[in-house]
Amino acid sequence: MTDQRHPRIPSCTYRLQFNRWFTFAQAREIVPYLDALGVSDTYASPYFQAGVESLHGYDITDHNKINPVIGSREEYDSWVAELHAHSMGQLLDFVTWESPSR
Repeated sequence: MTDQRHPRIPSCTYRLQFNRWFTFAQAREIVPYLDALGVSDTYASPYFQAGVESLHGYDITDHNKINPVIGSREEYDSWVAELHAHSMGQLLDFVTWESPSR
């Protein structure tokens, strides 16, 4: 018999709007509070490299880089570690763009 894992199904999400005024470090700080509320997963706005003044993150300029105004890779990893320490996960919202010439 094999040990098959079932996909994680969020039971209660909480939306996080990342931008220069709400960073990975701040998100990490509220994880215990969200856990106490019964949140199973965070629903994160895009946190990839975006326009310099972006407040929403949907204007992604590089899907391979974390937006530095939101935090460093280390701060991201620390936030994710805090989520995992509370048996929580994350959903990430983002957009892709396709050239209209296709």
